[in-house]
Amino acid sequence: MASLPLPPFPIPNSNPNPNPNPDLLLRHPPPAMPDTPNKEVLMVDVNESVTGHIISTTIGGKNGEPKQTVSYMAERVVGTGSFGIVFQAKCLETGETVAIKKVLQDKRYKNRELQLMRSMDHPNVISLKHCFFSTTSRDELFLNLVMEYVPETLYRVLKHYSNANQRMPLIYVKLYTYQLFRGLAYIHNAPGVCHRDVKPQNVLVDPLTHQVKLCDFGSAKILVNGEANISYICSRYYRAPELIFGAFEYTTSIDIWSAGCVLAELLLGQPLFPGENSVDQLVEIIKVLGTPTREEIRCMNPSYTDFRFPQIKAHPWHKIFHKRMPPEAIDLASRLLQYSPSLRCTALEACAHPFFDELREPNVRLPNGRPFPPLFNFKQELAGASPELIGKLIPEHVRRQSGLVS
Repeated sequence: MASLPLPPFPIPNSNPNPNPNPDLLLRHPPPAMPDTPNKEVLMVDVNESVTGHIISTTIGGKNGEPKQTVSYMAERVVGTGSFGIVFQAKCLETGETVAIKKVLQDKRYKNRELQLMRSMDHPNVISLKHCFFSTTSRDELFLNLVMEYVPETLYRVLKHYSNANQRMPLIYVKLYTYQLFRGLAYIHNAPGVCHRDVKPQNVLVDPLTHQVKLCDFGSAKILVNGEANISYICSRYYRAPELIFGAFEYTTSIDIWSAGCVLAELLLGQPLFPGENSVDQLVEIIKVLGTPTREEIRCMNPSYTDFRFPQIKAHPWHKIFHKRMPPEAIDLASRLLQYSPSLRCTALEACAHPFFDELREPNVRLPNGRPFPPLFNFKQELAGASPELIGKLIPEHVRRQSGLVS
């Protein structure tokens, strides 16, 4: 979209860290070691290449299980960040390829990501195989999360189409975002987890089966009513407006906003709100949704009182997307990207949206003729859902096969 000149207006939290991080002020007892720390066969520094290095650990030994040694050969780094590294590795005993996320562990605290991943089990959420601690010659303690390996990210898949000057086929947009919402419905409803960093880089895609898995729970947290959370969270393009307004109390609907941004990006081929900083991020949102009303601002952050905003009219959604965009796609995007968090649809409601009806047809398949990955093997995410919603989510042909209808 073309850049529009807007007069300056006040915005909280333009400083990345204006207040102490309430999340980090929470003190935890020392971590319970999942396995005995093992010296690495070859010591690895997080800033050095790990290719060819071997990490060995002992697993089992609980509830009468025999102990066994497992060794991993690091093959290549697939991700780096302030947290540490993620590398692809091969289990020398089984030949299985895994992903290992290696993070520096503060001995004083529990690792929240580990605690959350242990509680989750869903087809659209990356699974934790096991974990172990390792130490270096400098006596640094590292936590190693051993996870299933999925070779692609939604970011790289989209980049592939963009580089070829093509739009992602609509069937893949539906398939990928539907599974993303399924994963969110599970983490929001079962463990009660808010991911807080939903973006294409954190959505894994299996290029053969097209199964999607939500990954990287390093920012995730179980939100508790009345408990303060940091507002400077989530990657900028996908950051919900209540976070930009400095809200310390928010809900899992921040993930819904982020997923709406991902949907729009897949439909457009580029980010919908490409802000260069926190102030510019809100400018980009206002250019599409218009200036938020006082009531909408109150819904986002009741403590925010500075209302000196330029009055900009909302840009019609149908003008943001190309003319041939199905109206169901535009409708879903508009229901996800609402200023008021409570007006955004839930992840489960998003799954039931007519935009995804094609996925529920009896004989629909991938463009190459292969079957879709499992889409209707719901778990705890249906808990509390109305019979009407469940009826929309599980197609009649699936219920008939499962013996749920006569």
